[in-house]
Amino acid sequence: MSWPGTFKMAECGASGSGSSGDSLDKSITLPPDEIFRNLENAKRFAIDIGGSLTKLAYYSTVQHKVAKVRSFDHSGKDTERDHEPPYEISVQEEITARLHFIKFENTYIEACLDFIKDHLVNTETKVIQATGGGAYKFKDLIEEKLRLVETEDRFEWVGGSSIGGGTFWGLGALLTKTKKFDELLHLASRGQHSNVDMLVRDVYGGAHQTLGLSGNLIASSFGKSATADQEFSKEDMAKSLLHMISNDIGQLACLHARLHSLDRVYFGGFFIRGHPVTMRTITYSINFFSKGEVQALFLRHEGYLGAIGAFLKGAEQDNPNQYSWGENYAGSSGLMSTSPELGPAQRARSGTFDLLEMDRLERPLVSLPLLLDPPSYVPDTVDLTDDALARKYWLTCFEEALDGVVKRAVASQPDSVDAAERAEKFRQKYWNKLQTLRQQPFAYGTLTVRSLLDTREHCLNEFNFPDPYSKVKQRENGVALRCFPGVVRSLDTLGWEERQLALVKGLLAGNVFDWGAKAVSDVLESDPCFGFEEAKRKLQERPWLVDSYSEWLQRLKGPPHKCALIFADNSGIDIILGVFPFVRELLLRGTEVILACNSGPALNDVTHSESLIVAERIAGMDPVVHSALREERLLLVQTGSSSPCLDLSRLDKGLAALVRERGADLVVIEGMGRAVHTNYHAALCCESLKLAVIKNAWLAERLGGRLFSVIFKYEVPAE
Repeated sequence: MSWPGTFKMAECGASGSGSSGDSLDKSITLPPDEIFRNLENAKRFAIDIGGSLTKLAYYSTVQHKVAKVRSFDHSGKDTERDHEPPYEISVQEEITARLHFIKFENTYIEACLDFIKDHLVNTETKVIQATGGGAYKFKDLIEEKLRLVETEDRFEWVGGSSIGGGTFWGLGALLTKTKKFDELLHLASRGQHSNVDMLVRDVYGGAHQTLGLSGNLIASSFGKSATADQEFSKEDMAKSLLHMISNDIGQLACLHARLHSLDRVYFGGFFIRGHPVTMRTITYSINFFSKGEVQALFLRHEGYLGAIGAFLKGAEQDNPNQYSWGENYAGSSGLMSTSPELGPAQRARSGTFDLLEMDRLERPLVSLPLLLDPPSYVPDTVDLTDDALARKYWLTCFEEALDGVVKRAVASQPDSVDAAERAEKFRQKYWNKLQTLRQQPFAYGTLTVRSLLDTREHCLNEFNFPDPYSKVKQRENGVALRCFPGVVRSLDTLGWEERQLALVKGLLAGNVFDWGAKAVSDVLESDPCFGFEEAKRKLQERPWLVDSYSEWLQRLKGPPHKCALIFADNSGIDIILGVFPFVRELLLRGTEVILACNSGPALNDVTHSESLIVAERIAGMDPVVHSALREERLLLVQTGSSSPCLDLSRLDKGLAALVRERGADLVVIEGMGRAVHTNYHAALCCESLKLAVIKNAWLAERLGGRLFSVIFKYEVPAE
């Protein structure tokens, strides 16, 4: 492994901004402050300079607005509680740590160093970690611009090869007369290497089976070109060349991994860049030569690996491993396409600069201990990168919903004079990202409904709309709390079996109240009287689209569960009239309950802080909930997420510890985002309930149902 060299900054102050900023403006298409964001608060730097690209990483702090809720002081005026909101809302400023990564061509390095020097005013450290061959090539320039002194840190180079991306480019240009790297990759994606390569079956015939070899293995790259009296297509030659170099890289990496007793190899560099054929070939090569003992891994932001390594080298004192990080989609530019058919506008995108931003999360995230096989777990049900029809529908769906989101954002801040202006900036930014995804579906990694929702939330936060639905949730929570005693009294009059079905229907009816679904928001805005009973009448009659209710009822006739983990969805009627009566029934059966809600706001989803207030108010009305809270048989925790969907591999560490401690043996996931868009196929090592109402007509039809069809999926792990 190679360790980066270190440059220490001299103690002299940085000069004021001058002509160097102007020179950077002339070099790029984006304003410098949109590239080097929050530079004035930068505290630590690292740089990775390759042969053609420079990758810069720096740590900064960002001030942003967050929505807070707090119970009113009811001392001396208990009689008035039914006539006021259940809590007050405030917006406060918080500071978050953020990692910035910027990638640009080496031709801009001098202008960029000038800009950094002129705007770097608040560094806590006088050290810049540097790695990459270019760190030596540009050493004098870095010392001159940033007033540095080189240290004596050492590094170890374990080996390498002269065959790589440059070889593919150079030989490819000679063979195909194609000078552009991306066009070579495009040719290779359409080629058939077996027309050029000599395969094992060409050498041994049918005897290859007795040797335990596949006949499709390459025996000799370009082997047929020596004897065949024919012209080979550019596509076939490019594909053969790609296989030859990828196989060589894979074998060499496998040998080094074996030499150093490693079972994982991370691949990066200009040759990879997310190209599927390259990744597949290297993966096959690693698997073949290691007999499955070494794993090939690829990262979407692999181009920043060197900069990340250099950054971590200087961050040991901050214990970086104790934190979790999440990508800020609003500040990341996404991957470039390798398709030459894209027009110049899409190719140019942000000039020659690529950006990535990672926010430090408040609490560390870990996998849910109840996942059956964590390494194979994939949260998302549909990969929109592959499913063109679904991709087209959902991108259009999010575009059409944009006006409503803008309207809601402005309405959430009636006292702000610039709310409309900020909302329009949000609209433009999110719209541009949707158009990028139409042309380059993989621009931000695997495209899913979850990533589209999360990107929208990040863009709202970017323009200081931390919780556009805060007042809607406040009002709906107040209304639902006033209805709670009547709902519970009605349930308690029912016989046991009738009550179980009523509880499930209540859960489903509550889940209808989702402002993120246009079919629902249209109803709620046009009919203010639409309530719990009206939602019940909207539900599909049994048998439901997915209906395991009979199996669930039979299970309830057996012994109680030890502990249920419930992931709640929406505020208001959903959490108060749907989830809490269900929780109350489990408590009466002797089952402990862990109720998990979002750490931060997303749409009208209930947050952990809101759930605490709601539970307090319900406990004041219901002795079952009151005693359960007091005796810690009902525990309210945060998920660590601020998304309308649910990734069970990134949950709050405290939640995971509690699940283990209490021996949870039932997981309940409710809502379209958490149980359909994500986790529909999630395999758990305990019993699970996944339930949702399909509030999107297109999705319902695709699943074989209609609007307001019901998913009730009870699963038991195999013995």
